[in-house]
Amino acid sequence: MRQQYLYLSLLASILSLSLSAQRLSRVEKKLVNKVEKNNAEAISFLEKVVHINSGTLNLNGVKEVGMVFKDAFEDIGFKTNWIPMPEEMNRAGHLFAEVSGTKGKKLLLIGHLDTVFEEDSPFQKFERINDSIAHAPGGNDMKGGDVIVLYALKALYEEGLLDDAQIIVAFTGDEESTGKPLDVSRSDLIAAAKRSDIALGFETSTGFNYATVARRGASGWAVKVEGKRAHSSGIFNERVGAGAIFELSRILHAFYDEVRGEEYLTFNPGTILGGTFVDFDPMTSKGNAFGKSNVVAQTAMARGGLRFISEAQKEQARDKMREIVSQNLPHTSASISFTDSYPAMGPTEGNLQLLGTLSEVSLALDQGKVEGYDPGKRGAADTSFVAAYVDCLDGLGTMGSGAHTPQETVNLNSIAALTKRTAVLIYRLINQ
Repeated sequence: MRQQYLYLSLLASILSLSLSAQRLSRVEKKLVNKVEKNNAEAISFLEKVVHINSGTLNLNGVKEVGMVFKDAFEDIGFKTNWIPMPEEMNRAGHLFAEVSGTKGKKLLLIGHLDTVFEEDSPFQKFERINDSIAHAPGGNDMKGGDVIVLYALKALYEEGLLDDAQIIVAFTGDEESTGKPLDVSRSDLIAAAKRSDIALGFETSTGFNYATVARRGASGWAVKVEGKRAHSSGIFNERVGAGAIFELSRILHAFYDEVRGEEYLTFNPGTILGGTFVDFDPMTSKGNAFGKSNVVAQTAMARGGLRFISEAQKEQARDKMREIVSQNLPHTSASISFTDSYPAMGPTEGNLQLLGTLSEVSLALDQGKVEGYDPGKRGAADTSFVAAYVDCLDGLGTMGSGAHTPQETVNLNSIAALTKRTAVLIYRLINQ
């Protein structure tokens, strides 16, 4: 797997270098000038949407941000659609905006409206630290990326360059905590991908000269163990056996010894409880356990996550975990269940060719070569849901630091450069 990734990265580098002689056309130079002209407005727009709290569970706030973007997209000729989610899912919905045509590549541009900062978070304000850096809840992850999408398209629109193009913008309202079931919350995104050729994701950048050509998928697992409740003086004998906690310990230790080690595969037990009685709420991920040192544990449980670079790697890991769980200590029983969350986005040849095109654009802008980022260092995102249907690039959003923390910042000086790169990339793709 590592060799494949390195080979494809090398291929992209060759493509990028071979194309680097192409410079900006006259039209592209005008496009870049338009981005510069609109940059102060773009930063003001970012400040406006950051000041609207849109924590995933603040349904009204997520929709309010969506309506601000809705008006802005309509102002540049896009037809918009707010798609609400069923009430029982406790998610606000998604904003889609589209222009329809038949010219060039059909594009899907992906962002999200929600943040990790709920209404009760003390981190709510956009505050400049200096001329280039601002503290901004969700400004980097990822309202800044949404603004890059909007203002790249605004520049194209104002230069009359969107005629007869098909571009779908999909801003989801629950990326930070995806609504379940997935076949409802991501059905519209997948349907849009099936009408597209290329998906570009604008999650926070991992570096000015990096883009994401692959990212790992994510799923959950849960182990439940039952033992024989008895006086502890009888533990290990033929009548009592090992107890639930020892069995769970065996399972986790075997996971560590026998499943660990394959590149890009990781798994983490995030919660463990055991004793005579266990009470766990999966909605809040909180629980209680009762037990005594002189009583053999009757029950135990553990829950965790699994990260993988391909569906094959995921299934192989699950098979190993199932086999381990089935080999029980005396007088115990165990079961394991899995829940899917994000599929993997593999480092396909199409993704690497897209990287080459992006790098060509960056070189033409005198911004330097763009390379593929190590997929082992990226989390999951919405592009993963569409990777089976289209070529993808992600990590095209804003620069910043401290995402998901009260120290989150956004680099305001990077917005214009990244918007230029996006605008020229879109222009070249819709004219292929």
